[in-house]
Amino acid sequence: RVLTTRIAWLISTGQVGPHGVLAVTFTNKAAKEMQERIGKILSPAQAGELQISTFHSLGVRILREEAKALGYKPRFSIFDSADCAGILSEAAGTVDKATVRILQSLISNWKNALVTPEAARHLATDEHQKLAAHAYLSYEATLKAYQAVDFDDLISLPVELFDKHPEVLDKWQNRLRYLLVDEYQDTNACQYALLKLLAGPRAAFTAVGDDDQ
Repeated sequence: RVLTTRIAWLISTGQVGPHGVLAVTFTNKAAKEMQERIGKILSPAQAGELQISTFHSLGVRILREEAKALGYKPRFSIFDSADCAGILSEAAGTVDKATVRILQSLISNWKNALVTPEAARHLATDEHQKLAAHAYLSYEATLKAYQAVDFDDLISLPVELFDKHPEVLDKWQNRLRYLLVDEYQDTNACQYALLKLLAGPRAAFTAVGDDDQ
């Protein structure tokens, strides 16, 4: 309710056009509910121009449009957990499912913290971390060879893209003039970095979070 009311006020007072608004939340259900609520406040035409999505849907949209800059084709594949487990199992040289799950979790945590394969090798301390760090680089190379990404890449790759290509970042900063973020307390380091890059020097955003969390 806070975010939908905020969006309506921004648009009705002429501070930003509907096409320049991006609202981000964590689930498709919440994004759909936000779209429905704002549809009751604004005109259908205005509501239709808004961009309301999850972090991962936003990442997909950015990557599909800018795939070439990162060496991907726009029709790259998004591998699910089972596909990724198979690649990681081969990279780590183990078929033990419990071990592969641990390695997947470690690599996912590294990606969400923007830790590169090279940095992971220096951070690894125990046996599982060392195995995960060893497999991480090969895992990434195999995904790239398949022209595929995993779920975590949908956030980390746009951050990499914007860091390496300031002209692309400038385009997206000018396209998305105002950001609104739901459940802000749940953002990880990678999601925070993406939001910070998109907000840019203008820093026009509203974040809603839960103090108790």
